[in-house]
Amino acid sequence: MSGGGSGGIVVVGDVGLDVVARHEGPIPHGGDIRAKVHFTSGGAGANTALWLRAEEAETTLIARIGDDSGGRMVKSELEAAGVRCEFAVDPEDPTFCVVVLVDGAGERSMLADRGANAKFAPEDITEQALSGASHLHLSGYVLLYPSSRPAALASLAAAKKAGLTTSVDPQAATLMTDPAAFLDDVRGVDLLMPNTSELVALTGSSDPEAAKELLDYVGEVVVTAGLDGASWVDASGTITSVPAQPADCVDSTGAGDAFDAGVLAAWLRGESTVEVLRAGTRLGARAVAKVGPQP
Repeated sequence: MSGGGSGGIVVVGDVGLDVVARHEGPIPHGGDIRAKVHFTSGGAGANTALWLRAEEAETTLIARIGDDSGGRMVKSELEAAGVRCEFAVDPEDPTFCVVVLVDGAGERSMLADRGANAKFAPEDITEQALSGASHLHLSGYVLLYPSSRPAALASLAAAKKAGLTTSVDPQAATLMTDPAAFLDDVRGVDLLMPNTSELVALTGSSDPEAAKELLDYVGEVVVTAGLDGASWVDASGTITSVPAQPADCVDSTGAGDAFDAGVLAAWLRGESTVEVLRAGTRLGARAVAKVGPQP
C-alpha cells in the first residue's frame, strides 16, 4: 500500500451551514420541544477538509457557495483554520444548509437543502485549484446528485490528468439507486471508502470480504463499520482490520468525514495499513465525542 506523496490534498465536496439541534425527547408532530441549538460550518467536504487540517495536512477545498452571508461566514471560518478555499460563487442559489436533529443517543437525522452545491459545475474545477496537490478526495454527494455529477466526473478526470491519486467516499447508501453506474463512475479510483451500509448497497453484503468484488473497479477499499471498527482490502485482496476506538457518542454527525481525513492523512504519509486504520478510527472517535461535525 502506498499513498500519493507529500503534496497537498484537494477535497471536492459540499460546504455550507449546519444548524444542529439536540432535542430532549421524541419530536411531537405539530408541537414544541426543548433543544440546544447551535450553528457551525458543515458539509461533508468541509468537514473532511477541517479534520485534514487538524492532522496538519495541506488542504484545498473546491466547492460552490451562494452570494450570501452564510457563504461568506463558512469561507472565512475555513480560511481561518488554514484551508485554502477555491469556491465558485453562485449568483442565484443560497449556500448549502442542513438542519441536523440529534437525539439523546447521539443519532442524527438531517434535513438538507443543497442550494448552490446542486449547481456545482465542471468549470468549477480549475487547474489553479489542483496546483501543488498530490491527491484528490471526492465526496460522494457530489457524484450521486444528477445536477452535480458532471463536476464530480470532471474532478476525477482532472486529477488523473494531473497525476494525482484519488479517493471517493460514497457518502449515502440511500442515494445509490444504481450501484453499477456508480462503480462505472469511480472506475480507476485508487481508494474507495464506503461504510457498511454503502458496502451493502454496492455488493449486497456487509462482510468486508465482499469488498474484494470492488477491486475490479478500484485500487483498494477501506470499509468503516462504526462500533465494529474498520477494514482495509488491498489490491491483492488481503484484509487488515482494527477495532473501533472507545468513545462516548454525543453526536455522530461527521464521524465518517473525520475517519476519511485520518485515513487519508496517514496513507499519504506512507504509514502502515494498521496505523492508517487506527488514524481513521481515532479521528472518528474524536468526532462522535463532541457536538458538531468538525474539530
